[in-house]
Amino acid sequence: MEDISIDLMRHKSPAPEVHPDVDVSQATLVPQTFAVSGMTCSSCVNSVERTLNEIPGVKASVNFASETVHILAPAEVKAEVIIKAIKGAGYSATALNDQSDPALHRKGAARALIFAVIFAVPTIAISMVMSWHDSISINLTDLFNENNWPLPPHSTHHFASWLALALTTPLIFLVAWPIHRAAIRNFFNPTMDSLISLGSLTAYFFSIYVTYTGKGDVYTEVAAGVLLFVILGRYLESKAKRNASSALASLLALGEKEVTVLRNGNEIVIPISHLIVGDEFIVRPGARIASDGVVISGTSTVDNSLITGESLPIEVNPGARVIGSALNHNGRIIVRATRVGSDTEIARITAMVVTAQGSKSPIQALADKIASYFVPAVTSLAIATYLFWYFSEGKTQNFSISTAITVLVIACPCALGLATPVALLVASGRGALRGVVIRHPRVLEATRHIDVAVFDKTGTLTDGQMVLTEFIAPISAQKPLGASYQPILNEKNILSFAMALESQNDHPVAHAITRHAISRSAEKLVVTEMQMTPGAGVAGRVNAYGKNSLIIIGSPESVAHSSTEIDPALLEAVTAAKNEAKSASLMAIDGVAIALFVVGDVIKSDAPATIAALRKRGITPWLLTGDHNDAAVAVAQSVGIASENIISNALPEEKIEKVRQLQSEGLRVLMVGDGINDAAALAQADLSMAMGTGTDTAIATADITLMRPELMSVVDALDLSRKTLKTIRVNLGWAFAYNTVGIPIAAMGLMTPMYAAGAMALSSLFVVTNSLRIK
Repeated sequence: MEDISIDLMRHKSPAPEVHPDVDVSQATLVPQTFAVSGMTCSSCVNSVERTLNEIPGVKASVNFASETVHILAPAEVKAEVIIKAIKGAGYSATALNDQSDPALHRKGAARALIFAVIFAVPTIAISMVMSWHDSISINLTDLFNENNWPLPPHSTHHFASWLALALTTPLIFLVAWPIHRAAIRNFFNPTMDSLISLGSLTAYFFSIYVTYTGKGDVYTEVAAGVLLFVILGRYLESKAKRNASSALASLLALGEKEVTVLRNGNEIVIPISHLIVGDEFIVRPGARIASDGVVISGTSTVDNSLITGESLPIEVNPGARVIGSALNHNGRIIVRATRVGSDTEIARITAMVVTAQGSKSPIQALADKIASYFVPAVTSLAIATYLFWYFSEGKTQNFSISTAITVLVIACPCALGLATPVALLVASGRGALRGVVIRHPRVLEATRHIDVAVFDKTGTLTDGQMVLTEFIAPISAQKPLGASYQPILNEKNILSFAMALESQNDHPVAHAITRHAISRSAEKLVVTEMQMTPGAGVAGRVNAYGKNSLIIIGSPESVAHSSTEIDPALLEAVTAAKNEAKSASLMAIDGVAIALFVVGDVIKSDAPATIAALRKRGITPWLLTGDHNDAAVAVAQSVGIASENIISNALPEEKIEKVRQLQSEGLRVLMVGDGINDAAALAQADLSMAMGTGTDTAIATADITLMRPELMSVVDALDLSRKTLKTIRVNLGWAFAYNTVGIPIAAMGLMTPMYAAGAMALSSLFVVTNSLRIK
């Protein structure tokens, strides 16, 4: 429930004043974001935008789905001015800073539903179960007589009706207040709220009249039932909005909150907000890089996968460019900041997500479209019905009012209000069993005409985890070591040697080798004289199997410098691994290379079938990745994506530009990704899906989340969405047909409000039952 003290007409208040000395035409525009509560339809969106755009220099765009407004305004236009303007239009507003979560889901919808159940269920039971109605009336009458309390009018037969009215009153004027307020605010542009408000208020006040005079039927259950159904629908809608919470907080949470800078040779810990361009800061192993910059000292490997999509960590040396929020693996480095604050790569991605999410969908809620014509027509018909029967010979005023209420009640759009959220709720439940989570009903429209499916590579078409794909240990490579080594260099012992070193290495390639060794029951050996060189490899001495051997594992280039012998078979395998865009690590014993470990990201087993299924549905697949070209081509060829539809080495801004380019060609784009680097493109696409194993940012930005690792979930999501959309259209078609038949019957006086209420309930029941057919 919302504050009921709001002036209902203040949405017509003048625009807030800006200081007369401010030249807004020359001012620099600063972006601001505000959470707005109280909006119930597209008319509310227009009201807020119109009010804000009247402020000199302000450009406002309201996102109804996320309940936010994005502002571009001169710095002189303070947040207080914007909030005052929004409140003047009859809504509530809160400024969101960079660290804020817009808190899209508020507890108001759940609280309203709880109170609606508390008041409506007893009212409906008292009014419709006649045995309860009569028993309550008799018992209360006896109680009042025994205590000599004054009885209300006609209490003998209507005492239960007075109780029902008492229960309905807070439901009407407190719980349903936002509905009535929206109806008044949109008096000249009526929506579903207008019809709900008019029907419930008419039934309520007529019930007071009937209960007081003792003439006619009481319809408190109609008022209570209508509001209960509608508030239930609003609650289901608010649950969907909760899952659409902003990705901004999760984006910014990647960054470090503090940074260790070097000032006059001293290490000083400062807040990240105090970091300036030119500062030199320390990045320790396992920490995230505080800001974009250039390495000036140290060597390490850095994981940029969350930002760029690169599947393998990259080696960084002095002079290398690093990206803020990237994960530093195993070396201590010193970085000179080149971009800070809102200029960093992660901040730019955030800005792109805000821009893409703030853009408006051309599709409005279908129910509100129908209601915009339906409400005035029904209201006019109810008035005409009353006047017709009132002036007809032989008809009483009670009959005239009853017939008019019947028209309003039978037309009350419960089915319209439930058509989308109930179908979505059922689809969400069915989808959850198949690993498909739909974020918002608007995505259903987008599934109808998808032309292009754009896939990220790492974590989307591939598993996103480094695994050992090939282990090569040719006998010919062992010969330089002599006959004494050959009996001990079997697969298990070689893996044991490798695990002794790699189990102490925090590199993803080392993790893959260690996992494989453990799966083959390798022995735990002790390593001494351990040395680790970032970007090169590891070395150590292992005393086992009667030998005290020097073991080296690392890149082919680094091992070549330390080895006297490398077998041609190993060199050939190294070349093949590079051609497949995989990582190759050589293992040498006492200066002789004896084995090769090939590590890579494995393509999902159902990826080719998924691509084929999309082609069968007339959808063209694309690959859009931040990884290098060889890796992109290898994956595309394996899954069946044409070479002309491959974009590699794509930065986040290049991904979103490619999506925009496809859209400019008149194509409707589906984007499937899993990383922060995909977030902006996901938000820009006509329809977006995020892998459930991906980042929180991608999941929060996407329209649909795929919780299972199987890529075929993309096809399942499209099929489920299309079935759900078809069900919603059938629901709305039924609601329209029901009103087409029911309203004339009601207007002719052939039905009482009680039967109208029953018909209304059956209409809603049909919607629910039909929605349960979604599979």
